[in-house]
Amino acid sequence: MAASSLKNPPAQQGNALRVIPLGGLGDIGRNMTALEYKGQLLLIDCGVLFPEENHPGVDLILPGFGVIEDRLDDVVGVVLTHGHEDHIGGVPYLLRQRTDIPLIGSKLTLALVSEKFREHQIRGVVKREVTDLERITVGHFDLEFIAVNHSIPDALAVAVRTPAGLLLHTGDFKMDQLPLDDRITDVRSLARLGEEGVDLFLVDSTNAEVPGFTTPERDIAPALERVFSRSKQRVIVACFASHVHRVQQVMDAAAEHGRKVVYVGRSMVRNMGVARDLGYLKVPENTLIDMRDIDKHRPQDVVIISTGSQGEPLSALSRMANREHQVISLKPGDTVVLASSMIPGNENAIYRVINGLTKLGAKVVHKGNAMVHVSGHASAGELLFCYNIVKPRNVMPVHGESRHLIANADLAVATGVPRERTIIAEDGSVVDLQNGRARIVGKVDASYIFVDGSTVGNITESALTDRRILGEEGFISIVTVVNTHTSTITSGPDIHARGFVEGEHVFDSLRPLVVEALENALQEGIDDPYRLQQAVRRRTGKWVNDTHRRRPMIIPVVIQA
Repeated sequence: MAASSLKNPPAQQGNALRVIPLGGLGDIGRNMTALEYKGQLLLIDCGVLFPEENHPGVDLILPGFGVIEDRLDDVVGVVLTHGHEDHIGGVPYLLRQRTDIPLIGSKLTLALVSEKFREHQIRGVVKREVTDLERITVGHFDLEFIAVNHSIPDALAVAVRTPAGLLLHTGDFKMDQLPLDDRITDVRSLARLGEEGVDLFLVDSTNAEVPGFTTPERDIAPALERVFSRSKQRVIVACFASHVHRVQQVMDAAAEHGRKVVYVGRSMVRNMGVARDLGYLKVPENTLIDMRDIDKHRPQDVVIISTGSQGEPLSALSRMANREHQVISLKPGDTVVLASSMIPGNENAIYRVINGLTKLGAKVVHKGNAMVHVSGHASAGELLFCYNIVKPRNVMPVHGESRHLIANADLAVATGVPRERTIIAEDGSVVDLQNGRARIVGKVDASYIFVDGSTVGNITESALTDRRILGEEGFISIVTVVNTHTSTITSGPDIHARGFVEGEHVFDSLRPLVVEALENALQEGIDDPYRLQQAVRRRTGKWVNDTHRRRPMIIPVVIQA
């Protein structure tokens, strides 16, 4: 890796396969793994993480691919396991730097990511479509793709063969035995690879703490049926914009009850259009209508499928809850279904939306009070089953928070994998697979890359801290004009504040203290505006702390006349 980005990992040995997670370990999102062999890099996924409340002004968080920016010419391909945002959302930001990196994935996955290239105006992208059981060679890497079941069609696991050993990456998966699209996880191929000998098994950890087996997708149908049967007005269903299976079930229920369907949210319209065009979504005839025509139909004849199930502030559902949507106004008696899980960190935002919807008179149905969502990830029983059929030599849990990774490692140990061969890695851990043994050998910088509007990577933790202070504590500005030749104050101090204590005379007691601090500094011969500003800042900070027990941002300005 780039010398400037390393924290002294040893040089890669001649026949070692190096594995570096650049995201997805410790968070639910920004999944990305780099594999290196003989100087070539193969990337698996490149997703985004959505910001939390402690990331003010941040739109997206990217994987730590800054570590490979000066080695993009060594990248022989990016394997995309499936089309969820936490696996493909970062691809346009990576390809801005080198547009001809080959993208390898299934038909639906490549179609969804292609829509992003149109938005980002990226052209000349090289795409290689693959199907399950297909085997291709990319540089030094021999790749085989295996069908896995997930909450989006066309998901793939990938087996990577090199002379250093066989690595198997599950991607996100579960083992639904009755999937809506009849495409089950290919257990035969997993067992075959196990017979061949899997040297390193990278396994989805999201549901490792959940006992048993994940509930089949089709089991939410009775709950949807009850919602449609009981609702006398509009039904609004919020789910992920890429959850084709969930949208299909809502679409089928709507058609059965004679309701028209409206997509709301740009990503929902885009993704479902792609899924329909490729045949992954079956839309009953005369069911879909345009949002502009929604008022032409009675409320009891309409179903709205919307984005915003995670409480995103600018999403369609949040706008409805805040009475800010330009077309749709919720009415008492409407039913809103949150047909998704709560991603950790989004709970407060989601409950704010639920409260807003409830205040408007809507009945809110969610996972807490009805079975309107099932997970797309394998639970502990399925993971145990996989370990028993694959029998890996080494295991490295991926995709999850620390507690998920540790729980997944414990499952591997329970099936006979030696504890010392279960790798609890972090983003940036450097893992070498050599002679049948995987070990952490170093660390690289895989920290967050923030996207703020059109700005990528220039938002520092210090800037975020400033934003948090401004948002939580407000700011005070003090403007003073001084004559350093006569050591006098000629104007001010003028004190202004936002987000601080309100009141006409709040700062009456502060002004003489600022004057005193400046006059003392001037009499001591200090004529440097920066040092004078520091004197003002110190005195103001002490006053704020003593008087109000607050920590606003203090911005002193001293102008020399």
